[in-house]
Amino acid sequence: MKRLLTFFIVITSLISCSTSNEQQDKKEILTLMDQQQSAWSKHDLEGFMRGYWKSDSLKFYGSNGLTYGWNKTLANYKKGYPTPDHSGELKFKINDISKIENESYYVMGEYHLTRKVGNADGVFMIIFKKINGEWKIVADTSC
Repeated sequence: MKRLLTFFIVITSLISCSTSNEQQDKKEILTLMDQQQSAWSKHDLEGFMRGYWKSDSLKFYGSNGLTYGWNKTLANYKKGYPTPDHSGELKFKINDISKIENESYYVMGEYHLTRKVGNADGVFMIIFKKINGEWKIVADTSC
């Protein structure tokens, strides 16, 4: 009976710890996305890109197809949103955050741009991975 009780306590502690870690991970990811919203809304595209993995292996899939690399993704943002009137104010609506595996999550949601040149709305699915202790977007599908 003592062994069974000890086993139950250990399992309960592990599950509780795992749930606590997941909640912390999600909180950190949402904080990063809040920082991205703020940077974008100030037309700080480089600041917005701080949330992305600065690597040639970054993948972005949008209406123009697949883009590889942080620099190319930033260049595409600068081309598509050349002025504050084009970037506007960004608001995310998060619909789901789910753990994929250790230190990886996907986030599904919507983006809403309020802009002088016309509003824009769409959906996204992004994959976050913890790299060198920081959450970074390693793949982004937006349309």
